[in-house]
Amino acid sequence: MTQIGHNVSLAERAWRIRRNALRMGEVQGQGYIAQALGISDVLAVSYFHALNYRPDEPEWEGRDRFLLSIGHYAIALYAALIEAQILPEDELETYGGDDSRLPMSGMAAYTPGMEVTGGSLGHGLGIAVGMALGLKKKSSNSFVYNLFSDGELDEGSTWEAAMSAGSYKLDNLIGIVDVNNMQADGPSTQQLNFEPLVPKFEAFGWHVARVDGNDIPTLVAAFDAARHTDAAKPRVVICDTKMAKGVPFLEERERNHFLRVEPDEWSQALTILDAGRPS
Repeated sequence: MTQIGHNVSLAERAWRIRRNALRMGEVQGQGYIAQALGISDVLAVSYFHALNYRPDEPEWEGRDRFLLSIGHYAIALYAALIEAQILPEDELETYGGDDSRLPMSGMAAYTPGMEVTGGSLGHGLGIAVGMALGLKKKSSNSFVYNLFSDGELDEGSTWEAAMSAGSYKLDNLIGIVDVNNMQADGPSTQQLNFEPLVPKFEAFGWHVARVDGNDIPTLVAAFDAARHTDAAKPRVVICDTKMAKGVPFLEERERNHFLRVEPDEWSQALTILDAGRPS
């Protein structure tokens, strides 16, 4: 992995990622903040334990690719890219503004470290399969990580990609599924029930682990197993996450796809998060 301040704990990294996301949300007064807070532990483990990259050279050929299939999670990825020193912290204040490199939905042409343009969901895994195949043809040792949502499991293109990855035995591909059981139309499992997920991916020829996506030691073990297994197959870590994790009054709010946060609540959320900073 890339070493950036290696004495900083992963819990501290996750805390900083959450804080960056809240600060960006406060700039615009909106954003997919519940998802960002929920996925912060996964991003901390990804960027500060698993991935190989060079902060000052985002397009380094030897890097691992981290694909954000879920374009509206861009606020979360920007928060991680700032913590990883790929983006400067002062750019945080431009989030969602005119001429910003941090648009509200992720766009690869705008943002260093953003590998793909999100938007219409269900395309990320297919792109990841293509990238993984290309890297194999170049005899590269790099991995492709693809973060996608449980809502994207509704899309046939996701399962076509999953079948392709298994058929091609893409052992340089690691999928990460954020299962927060919420999408635009309501709880994900009440729209199209994708469970049971583990045997489904296994049937497509994947190495599978399902973990608590807000438990950092468990995530570390799962990411390590995914990267280092000898199996000639793609790998997936299914992460059950809690929306708005780290800010109890937002965790307890009625769950919906786009969590409403009142103007004065951004500072309240930051105060609560700061009080729980890891020691």
